[in-house]
Amino acid sequence: MLAPAWKKNDKKANVLIIAFSVIVFSAVVLLSRIKLDVALGFDVHLFALANAIINSCVAILLVAALVTVKNKQYAVHKKLMMTAMVLSILFLVSYICHHLFAGDTKFGDVNHDGIVSEIEKANAGSMRIVYYIILVTHIPLAGIILPFILFTAYRALVGEYPRHKKLARITWPIWLYVAVTGVLVYWMISPYYA
Repeated sequence: MLAPAWKKNDKKANVLIIAFSVIVFSAVVLLSRIKLDVALGFDVHLFALANAIINSCVAILLVAALVTVKNKQYAVHKKLMMTAMVLSILFLVSYICHHLFAGDTKFGDVNHDGIVSEIEKANAGSMRIVYYIILVTHIPLAGIILPFILFTAYRALVGEYPRHKKLARITWPIWLYVAVTGVLVYWMISPYYA
């Protein structure tokens, strides 16, 4: 095992992690309701593509990190997980930018009028149901994963490896699911971007 990188201070860590998680969650919710009509000089859906690429990289990093920890390569595991966390921060910034500049896209809205007609619903078929099932599981898990990630990382950084491992058994599969379904959501919704 690695030596602790941080000095343990659970009280301070709890306050910071909860405060940061609430601020990020609130910012995402509030800013996703705002659409800025600004000409950026490029297709704003490049942010969504960036999100899909970042989520793909995070998923790969999470799987690689699992393999390295199973092989007791703790230093490599730490680097992979820290990289996944940094990429997740970049994802949050890009996600907020996409929603600020692109607004919402409705699955099946071929004519981009913001309304999915009965004909458009019929054309989308059963994929519409699949999309919403994935989305309805992705969104709440994406909303709750941040504090789990931060508490799991904190336990590792202070050298509390049994508690880290216990939390990671919950955090890792949820984080992986969120990353993979994020890519699926992009892949399914991108044909309807205006």
